[in-house]
Amino acid sequence: MSLDRIIFLFAGSFILVSILLAHFVSPHFLWATVFVGANLLQASLTGFCPLATILKRVGIRPGQAFD
Repeated sequence: MSLDRIIFLFAGSFILVSILLAHFVSPHFLWATVFVGANLLQASLTGFCPLATILKRVGIRPGQAFD
């Protein structure tokens, strides 16, 4: 699995889990969704993604978006 797919999988899963937690536990979990959205926005504008940096260091092969 490439770096891009792992990042998309992680972001999508994090958003879905935070929405479920916000619904069943506390609305404050929506801040996790805000954080992921802001990080995706910043990564699209600057090209810097902290998760991509970590995954590159552990040897995951880069895809097209984070070369």
